[in-house]
Amino acid sequence: MPFLGQDWRSPGWSWTKTEGGWQRGLDHYDHTMKNNNPELQCATIAKAVLLTFCGDNKKNLFVEDVCELAATKKQKDFYNITTKSHFVYRDEWIYVQKGSTKERHGYCTLGEALNRLDFSSAIQDLRRFNYVAKLFQLIARSQLTSLSGAAQKNYFNVLEKMVHKVLVDQYNPRLVKELLQDLNSTLYDLTVHMGRCVLVGNINIWLCRLETILKWQKQLNNLQIPEQIRTGLSFSDLPIYMHNKILCKLSDACDIVNLGQATPTLHVLCEDRILWKKLCSFHFSDKQFCRNMVLSNNDNVDWKLMYFTLQKHHPKKEEYGDTLHFCKHCSSLFWKDSGHPCTANNPDSCLSPVSPQHFIDLFKF
Repeated sequence: MPFLGQDWRSPGWSWTKTEGGWQRGLDHYDHTMKNNNPELQCATIAKAVLLTFCGDNKKNLFVEDVCELAATKKQKDFYNITTKSHFVYRDEWIYVQKGSTKERHGYCTLGEALNRLDFSSAIQDLRRFNYVAKLFQLIARSQLTSLSGAAQKNYFNVLEKMVHKVLVDQYNPRLVKELLQDLNSTLYDLTVHMGRCVLVGNINIWLCRLETILKWQKQLNNLQIPEQIRTGLSFSDLPIYMHNKILCKLSDACDIVNLGQATPTLHVLCEDRILWKKLCSFHFSDKQFCRNMVLSNNDNVDWKLMYFTLQKHHPKKEEYGDTLHFCKHCSSLFWKDSGHPCTANNPDSCLSPVSPQHFIDLFKF
């Protein structure tokens, strides 16, 4: 016989204890949808009319269940149409399952992890923004076609919020520009050269997404960062040794080069050999230095040219304010600040930081 009930993936109903027994109450989702959507209010009224027609006769309980199921389905359909993403759950941690066991069946995919982890809130945190942007850039380069249709939809929703944050806060636009450039190249190859056989959904939807990416790129290219007017102490008023300490804290060579174009004094400081030597030592090893040694006319090492030479042949060291962590004991993936339920005696010894590339490798079977 057919199964008449809610979807097995549904979080379930909320029940309240009364004098007459347990009664099912409306959850937050039902209250929100019924208060904000007139069509759902109509569905609720229609349900009440049908239940009145059924009466209190126990023989009509089956008709009551059908009415309730129809109203619930109408709510879900209307919610999926009027919202950009139909995922209403955001887990603080997920269990990474790579095979079937007696207790669990199936496995966790990259798209499922992308949907369940709360990346929408993560991009609002400056410590996690660069991590999410780098992860989305790696997905755009090679893993976009491996995502399900729901995961791809969620991917573009988070990306839209990321672009909006950059336009409002002017935070790290160069990183988002590189992300959009890689995504634009990937989508162009998939839609023009390979066709729609490798994409999930209608080809016209992907063409619209490609146009949206071009619009985002145009907005970021036209972004103007307003000059901040302050009456107090500014960066140029600091002594030289403070400038050197600040420059040594920068790990991106592009930031150092751009800072050197601000004033003649900063240009001299940004061309310092010791600064570029420390930057090379931070990102690369001594063995890589020996293979790509660059000497100047005075037989001295040109550390600035050395850095850009090594960057072409070797990956740079990645450093983020906050990263996802993986627990080897319970195979959980989570943000370290959020934590996860672990039964190990010493949970901290089982944790290991997960880089964006390692995050993708976790779901390769």
